[in-house]
Formats: sequence, C-alpha cells, structure tokens
Amino acid sequence: MNLLPSIFRRESPSMTWADPFRLFDELLEDGSRAPAERVWWPAADAFEGDGKLVVRLEVPGIEKGDVDVKLDGNVLTVRGQRRLDFEDKRANYHRLESSYGAFTRSFTVPETVDRDKVAAEYKDGILTVTLPLKPEAQPRAIPVRAE
Repeated sequence: MNLLPSIFRRESPSMTWADPFRLFDELLEDGSRAPAERVWWPAADAFEGDGKLVVRLEVPGIEKGDVDVKLDGNVLTVRGQRRLDFEDKRANYHRLESSYGAFTRSFTVPETVDRDKVAAEYKDGILTVTLPLKPEAQPRAIPVRAE
C-alpha cells in the first residue's frame, strides 16, 4: 500500500511539489536581496515502511521550544521559527545568506494513521515525526482455498 502521494500536499500555493519554475528562480537568486524578502521553509522528506509513515524536516539552528507539531484530522502541521541570533545585529553585512523566520509546513496523511501513537523527536537539527498505521491498514496475505 503506497500512501505517499497524499502526504506531499503543501499548505502554501507557492510551494507546490512539482513546480518546474521554483528551481529556475533559485538558480537566478543571487542572495543579495534584503532578508525580509526571503522566504524560508525547511526541506522535508516523507516515506512509508514498516507499518508507519515518517516525515523528516531539516531544522538546524532551531530550538526545541520553537517547533510545534499538531495532527488535526488528517493534516499534520509543523510550525516553527528560526531566530536571527547573530553576535552583532548592527553589523553592516555585505552579504547575508542565512535564512531565518517563521515557517509552516502541512501534510495530508491518511485516516489509517494511529493518532494515539504519533511521536515527534528532535535530534541534531532533524525533526522526525513518526505516524504509525493502524494494524487493519497493513497489507495482509489472503489464503486461497482449493476445493
């Protein structure tokens, strides 16, 4: 059973999964725009295996208390914020490529997720959300009887 196509639906219309122009825009981006104009969101991977779905987000530099994970119905939402925390905020930077700010990532998950067993772990800048599937949602072999 493959449940992944539905998990990549994103909340922001500017971040569609198969946006062919996003890479072109990133190629042309020279990093010289003002930080307030930049949009930041963590990269996410999602996969299915061993009776569970797993969503991993790259969130280095974010404190554990600055991340919020919620499962509302069949929508998993991760909100957080990477704070601007430089030694000298008044410095006259010639280039500022570090991304920061608030983000929201949402994923549609199947109704077969066992809501009571969902867990989130933050380690080494990676947030891992594990969504176990209910046993009845697991594929099973059906024996064929011959008469």
